Amino acid sequence: MYLHLGQDTVISTKSIIGIFDIDRCTVSKKTRDFLTEAEKSGNVVNVSYELPKSFIVCKEDGKVTVYISQLSSKTLYKRHKEGTAKILQSEIN
Repeated sequence: MYLHLGQDTVISTKSIIGIFDIDRCTVSKKTRDFLTEAEKSGNVVNVSYELPKSFIVCKEDGKVTVYISQLSSKTLYKRHKEGTAKILQSEIN
């Protein structure tokens, strides 16, 4: 299954480690350090140049990528949850 992060960016849900709210999570120095290091390493993808509301950490083929999205973490979680429910429902029917 895939998750649309905004604009033209879609990722595999299997690669998602976590979906985080930018305002709540960047209070921690460790999180800020992680994001800074990811950006220095070239592992950050800005999905949109609008005001960022969330970041998504993914790991695929051993590489960690951080996606910065203008969509809220709640919206992304809801999209993921609804997509999973549709798949489960189709398997039942």
